[in-house]
Amino acid sequence: MKKLGFGFMRLPLLDKNDHSSIDIEKTKTLVDEYIKRGFNYFDTGYGYHGEKSEEALNRCVVSRYPRDSVIIADKMPTIRVKSAEDYPVLFANQLKRCGVEYFDYYLLHNIWEKSFRESEEYGAFDFVKEKMNEGRIRRFGFSFHDRPELLDEVLTKHPEVEFVQLQLNYIDWENPGVMSRRCAEVCKKHGKPIIVMEPNKAGSLINLPDEAERLLREYAPDEPNVSWSMRFAASQENVFMVLSGMNDIAQVKENTQIMDDPKPLCAEEYEIIDKVCKIISKSVAIPCTKCRYCTEVCPAGIPIPEYFAAYNTYHMTGNMGNAGMYYRRYAYVFPPASKCLKCRQCIPSCPQHLDIPSLLGDAVSLFEE
Repeated sequence: MKKLGFGFMRLPLLDKNDHSSIDIEKTKTLVDEYIKRGFNYFDTGYGYHGEKSEEALNRCVVSRYPRDSVIIADKMPTIRVKSAEDYPVLFANQLKRCGVEYFDYYLLHNIWEKSFRESEEYGAFDFVKEKMNEGRIRRFGFSFHDRPELLDEVLTKHPEVEFVQLQLNYIDWENPGVMSRRCAEVCKKHGKPIIVMEPNKAGSLINLPDEAERLLREYAPDEPNVSWSMRFAASQENVFMVLSGMNDIAQVKENTQIMDDPKPLCAEEYEIIDKVCKIISKSVAIPCTKCRYCTEVCPAGIPIPEYFAAYNTYHMTGNMGNAGMYYRRYAYVFPPASKCLKCRQCIPSCPQHLDIPSLLGDAVSLFEE
């Protein structure tokens, strides 16, 4: 199985202001090109494109190709589950929407602190086992957006999980809010293969600062930026699939060419990526180095570097979706930024001399108001 998966979450639209208005005919041409080039893994989700993605996958893939020639992945929308009775209803609806009798890969969607506790309470893992015994699910995993400590807990409690889907890219590798590297290390510890989502950070690793762009061009004049991010993801140990949401034919051709036989990054290329990360980081709103000296003295127990990372993510990408999601994940477990006591004990501890209480106030304005 080749390592590039087609994510059905950023499909071409008929109306750019209506995310559910999928251009089915154009999507068919993308699917055909992708399959023609030897790839066959398709990833969808219950809520993608205003709940139209699964139906689009049916119309563009399942109804047009032999079932055993394509690999279909779907996800249980944990956010919609309020009781154990919801699982069979949602699952039956997904099978119908996708037009399939079984899923090759099936995930609990977006596992984090709250959704994991609820999944345990409502019996999600037992439900999946039942469907696997019935032949409705071939392989089982979950997508994850939270702390590596929680990931370790989930995999320890549920060794039956066969894979994990992680946000993994070179700018998030050491990001204190995402912690891609540490999560990948937890997967390795438990022997779980990884599916990569957001290898291009929602496109933000395609359009780079001029200084970073020049650095990449000097080393490899003809290599596109997307090659660096896709190869970084594919080069990581234990990664067996890298997802990409593609919405035009040029993206399909470029990604499939790169991922047909992705060349592992060499030591010099890793050094260049490290320099690129430093350049990108210079444009961040808050120059926090995540030394964590501030958290050692914070009487309120606020995870300051994590909130600053979420704030920077928004200012780097303009995408409130991911930034807000990571902020909420931490605010569910730890005190939110609004709990800052304004005691200013953190300021003398900060090597960057940041006015931390003021910057936490900026995070409150962005995420809580």
